[in-house]
Amino acid sequence: MTLAMMGSLPSEVRRVRNSGFVRLAIAALAAVALVGCASPNKYRAPVEDRAVTNRPAGSTATAPNGAASSTVAAALPTDTKVLPGAENAGKPGFYTVKPGDTLIRVGLETGQNWKDIIKWNNLDNPNVIEVGQVLRVTAPGADPNAVATRGVTSSKLETRPLDAPKAQPAAASGTAPVPTPVAVAPPSATLPTPPAPREGDDDINWLWPATGPVVGAFDETRTKGLAIAGKAGDPVMAAADGKVVYAGSGLRGYGNLVILKHNNTYLTAYAHNQALLVKEEQTVKRGQKIAEMGATDAERVQLHFEIRKQGKPVDPARILPPR
Repeated sequence: MTLAMMGSLPSEVRRVRNSGFVRLAIAALAAVALVGCASPNKYRAPVEDRAVTNRPAGSTATAPNGAASSTVAAALPTDTKVLPGAENAGKPGFYTVKPGDTLIRVGLETGQNWKDIIKWNNLDNPNVIEVGQVLRVTAPGADPNAVATRGVTSSKLETRPLDAPKAQPAAASGTAPVPTPVAVAPPSATLPTPPAPREGDDDINWLWPATGPVVGAFDETRTKGLAIAGKAGDPVMAAADGKVVYAGSGLRGYGNLVILKHNNTYLTAYAHNQALLVKEEQTVKRGQKIAEMGATDAERVQLHFEIRKQGKPVDPARILPPR
């Protein structure tokens, strides 16, 4: 059909013929697209499967058709870090490091000398411990469930007869008086039973560490000790015989701090001092001045005093003698 003849066709007929050309063009484009899909994969853009790369290590990735892909799972990286001592987590005599812990705090929480903890765990850098790390807090070979109460220093008791005779005055004539015979109790005689010690004494002769009034009561979870008021420079005294296991300001919230170890059961802590008068490893006696009261890391001058029994805070008011 010539163009002239097409021009003379009605408009409806021309629309039908044009639509046939459009269909033919669409079919040609579809064929081109199919050829492109059959081209080699080396020209395709790389695709990152985020669902697989972000999957936890050890899990099995699933292919689009639902089949498990063991090859992908084996190739996943393992980011889990095994911390030192993890195999001892939860065992008696071991401590798992928590956020904010330092070795000084670990020692206070477990009733141990922080230097012993360094030695027992062979720590190269005592300033670096990791959350989740498990530390030995009892001596190797020691029974962690055994409680020893032998004091750090022992003092000998002086014994003398209760009814010793008094010296008789010399007679005027100069004759020496005849001594009055003293009855000696047989070895099997039973001595009077001493009064029962107050709760938690465990043979320790306790003393109040400061003379001021108590202005803050004990709370096991918050205060963990008593607040004793006073003036700056007032004496802070050792509450019992012991050894200084820490003297410094490295424990946040305690200011200038002294920690005494009295035996394998008890520690005492003296915080917020303005001056420390003792050094680590020094042996001190009950009532000895070990610091001067102050307000370091505190809002007012006070002594924060703690008693720890195997690391657990106990109420000093139930252990110290009545005032």
